[in-house]
Parts: sequence; structure tokens; C-alpha cells
Amino acid sequence: MKIYNHLSEFKRLNNAVATIGTFDGVHFGHQKIINRLCELARSTGGESVILTFFPHPRMIIDPENQDLKMINTIEEKAEILAALGVDHLIITPFTRDFSNLSPSEYIQKILVETIGIKQIIVGYDHRFGKDRSGGMKDLIAFSGPYGYEVEEIGEQDINDVAVSSTKIRESLLCGQVGLAAEYLGYPFSLYGPVIKGDKIGRTIGYPTANIFIEQPYKLIPSDGIYAVTVETDNQAYKAMAYIGQRPTINGMTRNIEVNIFDFDREIYGQYIKMNFHEFLRHDVKFTGLEALKVQLAQDKEDTLKYFAQQH
Repeated sequence: MKIYNHLSEFKRLNNAVATIGTFDGVHFGHQKIINRLCELARSTGGESVILTFFPHPRMIIDPENQDLKMINTIEEKAEILAALGVDHLIITPFTRDFSNLSPSEYIQKILVETIGIKQIIVGYDHRFGKDRSGGMKDLIAFSGPYGYEVEEIGEQDINDVAVSSTKIRESLLCGQVGLAAEYLGYPFSLYGPVIKGDKIGRTIGYPTANIFIEQPYKLIPSDGIYAVTVETDNQAYKAMAYIGQRPTINGMTRNIEVNIFDFDREIYGQYIKMNFHEFLRHDVKFTGLEALKVQLAQDKEDTLKYFAQQH
């Protein structure tokens, strides 16, 4: 898959089969559209193109609101789209100027002149252009003059999946990582470098790797203990993760830590990927490190029990 970080980098195609959207999470509903996109491109000898936006439009239209967090970083999204077989991914900055394009300008300047669409496939509720005033009727109205075809993924097809990026975000913010994985079709993950911590875990027999999330817009699940797998050096390990402020030691900052089972290497500075499989318990304050150690033994047992049940 070729990636372009601006529309200006893209060379117009002769037979582009395109779709447009933020596709946060690239969940089952999105996958329905993307699979159809790739199938259509193959059957017509065309090339599949996805136009997506970064930053997310809501971050530009409502910059004061810092609450919106993304299920995927832009890098994670690109990796998933490549695995689905997309030929071209255009990541264009969503700017004020872009948001002020009228529906007709959007179709002519972006879709026809820049991308070269011969077919466009969108969900029934797709909106575009200034104040989201453009929709299916505009795409159809201009299809004759500009010589492209429109395919709509109907309401029934999309709603059959009964999933949305909003539902997934809500699940993760409640710690329901298992439900989020069902919606996504893959486990939600965090990715980042291992940074130095206080090394308190190793004093009680549960050393942890502290992960730093570099993108401030990346969603972090709710505080608690989770059964996870950790990927590093092309290997996957069972592990238990902790998200929280470490109330037992009166911690002041929110940490993301993971105790990797059967693993004793130093990995400071290395990037690791943590896949969330199951929520185990909420974060609580213990009377001291000894009580915490007893609970961690139980957490490890619960994690191993969870993984044993998956086979």
C-alpha cells in the first residue's frame, strides 16, 4: 500500500475506486465498506483509494474540546488498511480551508481532478463539504457530468453490524476490552517505548515495563488490571497490565505498566505492543506492598486462567 501525507503528493489515477472517511478503529462496519472497495477495484481493473483525515475533523472544528480520543493512531490505522488490501491511502490534513469547500467544489477538485475517481463507494449516511451539507444526492447529481459511478452501502448493511467507533470508545472507557475486540474484530492495543519507572514492582517479585504513549490523542482504557499479550522482537508473551495512579504508594501520575510472564530481558527504550484481551479488576488501594503482592499473585492466576480458557 502506498501512503501519501497530503493530497498534493497524490498522482491522479486513470481508474480510481475510492472511499472517504476517518475510519477510526477500522471496525467491522468499516471493513464491510473497505472489502467491497477492494473487490470492486479488482473486478474493474482499478486501484483502491482511501481518503482519510488527520487530525480528526472534530479536532479542527472544535479545537477547545480535547476530550475526543482515537481508537487508532494514524500509523495503526495504516497498518490495518494495508492488511485489508488497500492500494493507496491518502492522509490529508483536515484544515479550515478544506472544511469550507462546498459539496460541488469537493467533488470536482478533490474527487475528480485530484484522485480521478471512476467509482466511489460510501455509507448511506456519508456527509462532506462545508457544514457537512453534501451527501448522496450530490454525488449522484454530479456523477453524469463527471463520468463516475456511485455505490452506496445501505443502512441495513451497515446497521446489521450494529457497531460504531463511538460504541467502541465507550466500551474501552468502561474497561470492556473484550467487547471492544468483538466490535473491532481484533484486540485493542497500545504501542510505545518502555521507559524507566520506580522499580517498585521488582521488589515484590512483579517487575513491570512502563509504557509511554507518544500520541496525546490515543485513547487509554479505564484504570484497572487487564489480561494482555505483549509483542516484542517478533514474539508474543502472556502478561498482566496495570493502568492507574498506584494509590497503594500514593502515586501522583497515571501509569501504564505491564508484568510480562516468563520474561527477564531489559527492554528500556524498545517499542512494545500491548494487546488487551480481558478486564480483570478495578484499581484499589491496598494497606501496603505485602497486601498488593498477595493480590498480584491472584491477578496472575486469573490471567493464566483466562488464557487457558481461550484454547
